Amino acid sequence: MTASPMSDQEMMEDVLSSQKAITGVYNTFSNECVHACLRDDFLNILQQEHTIQSDVFTKMQQRGWYNPAQAAQPQIDQVKTKFQNIASSL
Repeated sequence: MTASPMSDQEMMEDVLSSQKAITGVYNTFSNECVHACLRDDFLNILQQEHTIQSDVFTKMQQRGWYNPAQAAQPQIDQVKTKFQNIASSL
């Protein structure tokens, strides 16, 4: 049985998913790093990975392959109020 090749959209979805995982790992590394110089290196890599993720996301949106739903204003207001309440209780 021969596997069919991935479409461009499937490859981009895989890249985006991978970038999300990679940024999560580098974020954890930078948060838990004891040495400032090494932490700065991890933070620089994290920024580069976020840039790649953003570029992939933008390309997918341009091609109509990734269109997250826009939040309605009442939902935005509800979340904003929730976090304002949390912040004021600290």
